[in-house]
Amino acid sequence: MQNFIYHTPTKLIFGKDVISKLPEVMSQFGKRILLTYGGGSIKKIGLYDKVIKLLADKEIIELPDIQPNPKYDPSVLDGVRLCKEHNVDVILSVGGGSVLDCSKAIAAGAKYDGDPWDLITYKVKAQAALPIVDIITLAATGSEYDAGGVISRTETNDKTGYSDPLLYPAVSFLDPTYTFTVSKKQTAAGCADAMNHIMEQYFCEDSTLLNDGFMEAGLKSLMVNAVKCLENPEDYTARAEMMLCCTYGCNRIYSLGNSRSGWPCHGMEHALSAYYDITHGEGLAIITPRWMKHILSEKTVRRFKKYGVNVFGIDASLDDFDIAERAIKATYDFFESIGIPMHLRDVGIDESRIGEMAHHVAENEGLEEAWAPLLEKDIAEIFTESL
Repeated sequence: MQNFIYHTPTKLIFGKDVISKLPEVMSQFGKRILLTYGGGSIKKIGLYDKVIKLLADKEIIELPDIQPNPKYDPSVLDGVRLCKEHNVDVILSVGGGSVLDCSKAIAAGAKYDGDPWDLITYKVKAQAALPIVDIITLAATGSEYDAGGVISRTETNDKTGYSDPLLYPAVSFLDPTYTFTVSKKQTAAGCADAMNHIMEQYFCEDSTLLNDGFMEAGLKSLMVNAVKCLENPEDYTARAEMMLCCTYGCNRIYSLGNSRSGWPCHGMEHALSAYYDITHGEGLAIITPRWMKHILSEKTVRRFKKYGVNVFGIDASLDDFDIAERAIKATYDFFESIGIPMHLRDVGIDESRIGEMAHHVAENEGLEEAWAPLLEKDIAEIFTESL
């Protein structure tokens, strides 16, 4: 087991109608609130009106229209400008992980006098950040319980992960009923995203029985409950369990003491969604089984065997490589069964920029240091196999 330091300052408030506690929570942070949200779904479900009513005694400054794969320009820059112009006390993020990721970058940028991109790319260490409260409406990224986010810079095709202990949300509200209206496409993509978060921690050199069991249970729970959510979008128990599985995803709690894996599928998918702005969870689902197949070897096979036996119930008496190959196929088949397009061509990506994307990943993601090292040629082959 590896040494670790673990600290999670985020308070989770989970369950039906917990938003009633919003006024007392927000009163801790001041009167001027930057309200961040996306394309309007919170208005369709009545959540926007409820928030405004609950915070009627506060000064609300709004930043709407934050996109999936949140953009540095305009969203982060606009948010930083609004915070400085209005002397904002706290950010309230209402929506999915993209809104919250963007809000985290804004929170740090609002307390920095230079170009916020300096912080996102670690040229400068943040010294302060605005507090963040969030109301999550999509089970997927786990941003509500971690200190990181991902920001896209369109003009340079960069999609950059950014993490800082200052960026843990102070409080996260998790009401599964707000996910009832999430589309089948986004429900499936959210499941794939969360599953890959677990897989990125599971496939490593050094792990424990405790962590393996936690992650294997998380994967099985996500698969069972995603199907239930797709069949009955208002199944509260399924939505609740899926939401909690997603919340744990990037908080490190699944893998405390494990060795690092390098998160190779995220490293590769960031290029896909930076260049083509595809849905992140779909890109991960497409890439993951091809990555698995590409790295299967004498070194990795025992890990795939454990994954196949404990997650998919494959007969442990079979040959190790047979189990591994069956597990990879089962992974692909599950993603396909919940309606995810399983080829890059299905999401508008052809071979024309594979070399360019592979080079970008190799230069920026450090995957030569991953559990199963990937060089530029490996990345290009995985992209090609995914077409």
